[in-house]
Amino acid sequence: MGVRTRIEDAWAERLWIDHFLAGAGIAAHVLVIRLTRSGDWLQWIDSSQRTDLYAATAGVVSAIGGLSAIAISIYTAANGERLRAVRRQHQGQLRRSWRSLLQGTALCCVLLLAALSLDRSHDPLSARFLCEYAIAFALLRYPRLIWLFDRMMQLSDMDLATPEPAAAPARDPNWVRRRQQTPP
Repeated sequence: MGVRTRIEDAWAERLWIDHFLAGAGIAAHVLVIRLTRSGDWLQWIDSSQRTDLYAATAGVVSAIGGLSAIAISIYTAANGERLRAVRRQHQGQLRRSWRSLLQGTALCCVLLLAALSLDRSHDPLSARFLCEYAIAFALLRYPRLIWLFDRMMQLSDMDLATPEPAAAPARDPNWVRRRQQTPP
């Protein structure tokens, strides 16, 4: 097993890492803003533009969440032998990963709607950081969605590449007689 595989496996098993990385990134950004009094890119635009950004981002996140649900339905509909074996052996982890992806989408939407409702002129409640966290978290979660869906598609494709042996046609011993009796 190579280094890349070990890293992918560790990343796939630790769903909390996305929350940690997004939180650490936003905390570092807030610290830089507080220390340097610069770099607050959402403060540079007025409140109406920020709320438009929150709403647009919530729409994009929701659309991708809908695509996640479609990906899950495609995954559950696949019936290849390899995919069935993986679902049997790793059903808990797979269910946890798919559920986490959908919950992450819902969390992002809730945070964006909260930022939308809390943001005021000059943003005294710092609601813009909810938006930043939601964007950072979504940007960390979408590669996970694509990775998981790609792995499921690879398994499904392997099942299609190895066709099941075709059953031998049943022989009817009376076919010659029926053929002779049928007028041309």
